[in-house]
Amino acid sequence: MELPHMVALPKFFVPNPRNSCTTQSSSSSQLSVSPLQSSSNQPKTTRTHFNTPSMSDIMASSKAQNLDIKLQTLGPFFRITAKSLETSMELGRAEGLLRVWFGGKILHLDSIRLKRETLGMERSIFGIGLFIGAVGIRYGYECGCKTAELLAINDSDLYHSKLVRFYKRLGFKAVHEVTGSTIGDMAHMLMWGGIGTRMDASIDELLVKWCTRFKSQSDVLND
Repeated sequence: MELPHMVALPKFFVPNPRNSCTTQSSSSSQLSVSPLQSSSNQPKTTRTHFNTPSMSDIMASSKAQNLDIKLQTLGPFFRITAKSLETSMELGRAEGLLRVWFGGKILHLDSIRLKRETLGMERSIFGIGLFIGAVGIRYGYECGCKTAELLAINDSDLYHSKLVRFYKRLGFKAVHEVTGSTIGDMAHMLMWGGIGTRMDASIDELLVKWCTRFKSQSDVLND
């Protein structure tokens, strides 16, 4: 997963025609649903976990930072966009999909792309990425995913090391170095479109870790 470049990465397709397109925005507290799907078909989680920020918490927190974040889904695929409430300029987006594996559903975070213009803004580039990523993680939680996976792409040694440190701070753990030097790396390179560090994280643990960032202290104490 690469942050500062607007470069699309290859997708790993898992067709699921039963799901259709929905949109959720931080500018509204309700879910906006396309005519293709009724609100009763929205993903619901059966897990009960204390001290985790809800989607409403994340959306409200992003709005307080003058960010308008929208979540769009189509089948297993999702896209998250972040725009400035002040200028309506798109600041970044993330894309991924829900992948079914032997251990259950996996949230596959394909890419996070941030506009170069965000480098000159008061918000840090990683700060905007955190809001976008949090919406994706919460969406995965609501769809029953237990694990999130990504690739910290290695375009340069300096930036790659910063990406790995950043994702480790978020709660991800390195599971494999994709160097392209082995036959086993070919599947990773086809899936992710490059080399780098494969990283996984428990979605439940991420939400607990991020709780104080997206929920007020009083809400945390009352949970």
